[in-house]
Amino acid sequence: MRPLTAQINLTHLKHNYQLLKQLHGSRLLAVLKANAYGHGAVQCAKALADMADGFAVACIEEAIELRMSGINNPIVLLEGVFEPQEYALIDQYTLWPVIQSQYQLDHFLAYDWQEPVHVWLKMDSGMSRAGFFPQDYADAYTQLKQSPHVQQITKMTHFARADEPELSMTDEQIERFDQVCQHLEGDESLANSAAILSCQKAHRQWGRGGLALYGLSPLISGGNFGLKPVMSLSTKVFGVRELKAGVPIGYGATYVTEQNTKVGLIACGYADGYPRLASTDSPVLIDGQLSRIIGRVSMDMITVELTHIQGAGIGSHVELWGEQLSIHDIAKQAGTLAYELLCHVKRAKFIYLD
Repeated sequence: MRPLTAQINLTHLKHNYQLLKQLHGSRLLAVLKANAYGHGAVQCAKALADMADGFAVACIEEAIELRMSGINNPIVLLEGVFEPQEYALIDQYTLWPVIQSQYQLDHFLAYDWQEPVHVWLKMDSGMSRAGFFPQDYADAYTQLKQSPHVQQITKMTHFARADEPELSMTDEQIERFDQVCQHLEGDESLANSAAILSCQKAHRQWGRGGLALYGLSPLISGGNFGLKPVMSLSTKVFGVRELKAGVPIGYGATYVTEQNTKVGLIACGYADGYPRLASTDSPVLIDGQLSRIIGRVSMDMITVELTHIQGAGIGSHVELWGEQLSIHDIAKQAGTLAYELLCHVKRAKFIYLD
């Protein structure tokens, strides 16, 4: 069988949740959108169910999948509804919807709810993507507050540049949010992963742990903070050849050997989610020793350099990213973010360790 595996360490996941909750100082949502950032939403939710204050997903389909798998923790719909009919499903599955537009608000108030709902009301404090403008926020809050269908309101916003804590934008967003909300009672949720790690003033009643939950710092400046990577993507060498100097390798002949070179062929490619732009010089670990990709990443295969790797041959273990090799290094080489790489992993055999 093809040896590409994604090993998911659920013990590390639980460690990261507890660490983030401790750093935040109050309740914490574990964000499981996009199939738990590619890690497997159902498996991650089950691992965290006994400790998580709640989960957050992007849409109703993701929430229903968790409910149908036996997850009873609170679930926040971060994007709210796309169609008014979804409020019936929110009612049925006891979900907590975010309301971020007048369209969502109007249809929420018009729906005949069976049980009062915990609503999350979103403000656009400066990201200019979603949420009520500050000048409209108090009115939306008042409309919800006057509704008999609302159990409670959690006020929330989202930061545009919390991953760059040296900049002033996050402080400006917090100040704008606080000015509007100072007389509006109820819990608040401001801190995403980056703000949990770097912005104490954003720590309110609810935090939202995303990328950091999976063991990766979201800060552009990096830092570990005691987080442990949850996913390790690995494969094996299944072909070896000796090439002389001056031999081109792979599509486009973009790499030409400069000396006699021992080359390994590994089972992974861009169809598996490994980025095509992370071609020559992207790091890999072969039997625990640092090496590199040479030539272009193909759909199903990658060539790696074995010349200086002692004992390497067919069957050698190759870590593409994980506990020893940071996914951030691969993302940087490809000109993208770790978020994207995690979400794109496919065709790998997922192995869950706890």
